[in-house]
Amino acid sequence: MHMEILKTENLDRVIEILKNGGVIAYPTETTYGLGCDATNQEAVNKISKIKGRIQGKPFLVVMPTIAMAKEYLEWNELLEKISKKYWPGAVTVVGRASENFSVDGVVSQAQTLAVRVTGYPWLQKLFVNFDKPLVATSANLAGTGEVYDFVELKNIFNDCEFKPDAIVDAGALPQNLPSTLVDVVDAELKILRQGEIRVSI
Repeated sequence: MHMEILKTENLDRVIEILKNGGVIAYPTETTYGLGCDATNQEAVNKISKIKGRIQGKPFLVVMPTIAMAKEYLEWNELLEKISKKYWPGAVTVVGRASENFSVDGVVSQAQTLAVRVTGYPWLQKLFVNFDKPLVATSANLAGTGEVYDFVELKNIFNDCEFKPDAIVDAGALPQNLPSTLVDVVDAELKILRQGEIRVSI
């Protein structure tokens, strides 16, 4: 399968691939991520195949605004406080997914969804013409480390049977920690993974 190499300025092509159910590897404020339209079941299944990931461990999604997050999550007071204090930013929140949203591999069997509102400039530009949540799982194979360098990213997928449709070349990214992951499902704060940002409410 052919894998396109795109530059960060090729946004129109990136959006076209996403709207057609494709998968991209792209830069984020933490590491390179693998992404697709999080509302497209076939595209989400493709990412599972690429990563060799076991079903049942859902992917997190990034969104451009708190308003969009409110459409996909059941909102509560704790979410309101966290969103005001930490979004946009590298904090991912696991909450209960809205009743009308149920994509396997994004929404867990317990009907939860992991969401981050991103302030990353390139993603904010992408979201101007792409109005769906975007899967943002680390661009690596299951069980391997985070990827910060475009050349390493390209080498990983060159040798794979299943590849993303395109890789966006943003060079070497700063080696930031993955996002802090918190659970607010029962309206109480649980830290699931400590990243760069310490969350306290």
